[in-house]
Amino acid sequence: MFKTALAVLKKRLALPPEDLLRDRIYRRLWTSILISSLGGQITLLALPLTAAVLLHASPTQMGLLTAMEIAPFVLFSLPGGVWLDRVRKLPVYIAGELTMGAVLLTVPIAHWMGWLNMGWLYGVAFVLGTCYTIAGSAAQIVLTQVVPRERLVEAHAKNALASSGPEVVGPAVAGLLIKVVGAPLALAVDALMLVFSATILRGVKVTEQLLTRSGASFKEELAVGLRFVLSQPLLPLLAATVGGWQLCHNAALVVQILFATRELGMSSSAVGLSYVGLGVGTVLASVFGHRISERLGPGPCLVAGIGISALGWGVLALAPLGPWGVAAFAAMLSLFGVGAVLIFINFLSLRQAVTPQPLLGRMTSTMRWLILLPAGPGALLGGWLGEHFGLRSALGFACGAGLLLALVAWRSARISGVRSLPTIDHEAAAAAA
Repeated sequence: MFKTALAVLKKRLALPPEDLLRDRIYRRLWTSILISSLGGQITLLALPLTAAVLLHASPTQMGLLTAMEIAPFVLFSLPGGVWLDRVRKLPVYIAGELTMGAVLLTVPIAHWMGWLNMGWLYGVAFVLGTCYTIAGSAAQIVLTQVVPRERLVEAHAKNALASSGPEVVGPAVAGLLIKVVGAPLALAVDALMLVFSATILRGVKVTEQLLTRSGASFKEELAVGLRFVLSQPLLPLLAATVGGWQLCHNAALVVQILFATRELGMSSSAVGLSYVGLGVGTVLASVFGHRISERLGPGPCLVAGIGISALGWGVLALAPLGPWGVAAFAAMLSLFGVGAVLIFINFLSLRQAVTPQPLLGRMTSTMRWLILLPAGPGALLGGWLGEHFGLRSALGFACGAGLLLALVAWRSARISGVRSLPTIDHEAAAAAA
């Protein structure tokens, strides 16, 4: 009986013959994402908690901390895209993982030496943002070198599952770890996991088409990427929509930890347990996101994600004090997880589907630059609203602006009317070049 039940369970858990995870190279990439995401849950909590609890940061300082992480996207995205089209992306991805591990290690060392202050955390955030800018773009391109274009939505959904799985158990583990050893020392665990993640990627072989040196200057090649993005009917509209969402997201992000610890009186471990809600939301959206996108279409699915995350910020803005407020905090994180996954599995797939391989680096960096331009002002605005009008005001702004953005995007046929992945317009790409 036991053997029969075990055989049935094994059969149900077996991967379908055509599943992407049966591909050895993609499986290594997916495993690396899984491990780095588990470590990332520690940094997600430990870095802002170090600022808010250990260094007693104000809302404005929390806004500056977030803005310092976003600033490299504005400064380096465009030139980074030109450079990425000239080099192999996988080594850049690996170097980025190792660099992030090294800079996170400096936080517990600085705390032990008595050097740790907000200026140190600003520097750490800036280096992390630089790695996210360059190595993060490289990671997105590596996926297109491993997975066929027609399976990009499926691949992004599986990648989101690799990220969201750790979000179920990661926050609770992170909260416990922070309670036992303190937030600064907990960052060392993420550093070790980043090194492990990079080790898994070493030796992976991918096929890629590097930019052929045509004699064009760096500035001219940068302009080609900008012209290509602007020449596409869909890409500028997507950038404006997701950029608006980033403004709302960062306005809420800078105050939500402060709201939890100061308004709701939650401990570090309680905050960690609440972040399990984020994991539950992202797992659900990762598992069902591909099917939802197939049924609704990538455009409507993206718009739905904006509306769902905005509702989450509204729930927290109206949260009462006490146990129901703690439940509202967890519910906000869960709704945000669902919304963010629905946005990005479709946003990333749409922009990659219309871009030729030689332009992927410049397109990726240009789009990331465009969508994150509003993120810094959003973080500063959220911090300013929180400091002058109360933490709830920043959350209320994020909710109202997010719902308005979803309505405008829904009324745009160029977004809500996209029911399947578009194809590459080779004439537009040639014209841009």
